[in-house]
Amino acid sequence: MSIPFLATAIAAASAAPQSGFAAIANMLFLPMALFLIFWVLVFRPQAKRQKEQAAEIQAIKKGDDIITGGGIRGRVTKVTDDEAEVEIATGVKIRVIKTTISGVAKPKTKPAND
Repeated sequence: MSIPFLATAIAAASAAPQSGFAAIANMLFLPMALFLIFWVLVFRPQAKRQKEQAAEIQAIKKGDDIITGGGIRGRVTKVTDDEAEVEIATGVKIRVIKTTISGVAKPKTKPAND
């Protein structure tokens, strides 16, 4: 069996008429497989990260060091349902909406400008 014969056999098999269901199934298989790959590699991990970040922000308490979406770093002094009061310098406090908080700073980390 030579390679040209094998190529001819594959071409003949692919040229054979398919039933309506088989043609539709072949046409839909690739998009479904691509969606499944994207879901496993992209969408599911992203949703998991968003869920973890939302839980972390809802669990903010007094004394936590936080970083806002604008890059402001400070210590939480007061927490309400949808806002937090943050001390960014000695005696300087600002109120931020919880949804603008990008994360809780890890303990014993230094700011980038120190």
